[in-house]
Amino acid sequence: MAFPQTRMRRLRASAALRGLVRETDLSADRLVAPLFVSESGPARAPIEAMPGVERLSISLAAEAAAQLTELGVAGVLLFGIPSEKDARGSGAYDEEGAVQLATRAIKRAAPDLLVITDVCLCEYTDHGHCGVLHEGPHGPTVDNDATLELLAATAISHARAGADIVAPSDMMDGRVGTIRARLDEEDLTQTPILAYSAKFASAFYGPFREAAGSTPAFGDRRSYQMDPANRRQALREALLDEQEGADMLMVKPALAYGDLIREIKDTSRLPLAAYNVSGEYAMVKAAAAAGYLEERASVLEILTSLRRSGADIIITYHAKEAAKWLSETR
Repeated sequence: MAFPQTRMRRLRASAALRGLVRETDLSADRLVAPLFVSESGPARAPIEAMPGVERLSISLAAEAAAQLTELGVAGVLLFGIPSEKDARGSGAYDEEGAVQLATRAIKRAAPDLLVITDVCLCEYTDHGHCGVLHEGPHGPTVDNDATLELLAATAISHARAGADIVAPSDMMDGRVGTIRARLDEEDLTQTPILAYSAKFASAFYGPFREAAGSTPAFGDRRSYQMDPANRRQALREALLDEQEGADMLMVKPALAYGDLIREIKDTSRLPLAAYNVSGEYAMVKAAAAAGYLEERASVLEILTSLRRSGADIIITYHAKEAAKWLSETR
């Protein structure tokens, strides 16, 4: 029946009633905090474009992880900053590389915290691309198939170091299947793969490239990252990753891609992550610093919207702050 018999406001009359009928829950154990870990340099190096985020030494990354555990955050996503780079990104699969050392240190300091490792070469190559190069008809381009074995070697080294989950972010064709096969060959069958399945060539990655020192020396990543205009292609990428053996899928970025989060969630039965990326974080921080919006309310609304869209896991630079705010509201 319509108004006046039907009154939607009846269920909004008090905080207790609103809580009782709330459809979407947001909790710290759904959050993952990205950490940038440096092999060398200062113990802390603030990232100008991302207030509150720093490059950390191995020991400080372990301390940060322990603090996140106390707040109830589910895990960390590690990005390594090597002391040296080369054409093949060999620091990515160095057994004594930044991510490998940080993984061991974090598992000692916070054994119950999930350690997820980013599997890519862009932070480690001197040209800044996500794979090895070969000379194509229009100049240098990433060699998809030659890159796969290096990505697999990286994933294996991370798993051996104690990573709970490996997360290939390179967007090479066939990388999930190759990594799954190589992990299994090395008796690492229990290591799950979180695939960056729908990763777009986005304008929202700028601050990350400052943080990770991974800006391409030439060109861009549009030949392997996805066109933001393509919905059907995103679904196809996700389903291919599922077929190749991914255990979890991801959409990156998050805020402009809620439609795809929902559609992939409804299409696949795998757990789904949404990556609330550096540019999205920086926009909120800048607006809050200018007094244009209230940071706490805005962040919690954004994260709730991602859960409502269908994300089971939210990777966000706001994880530590959000966990504190959530503990205060319970």
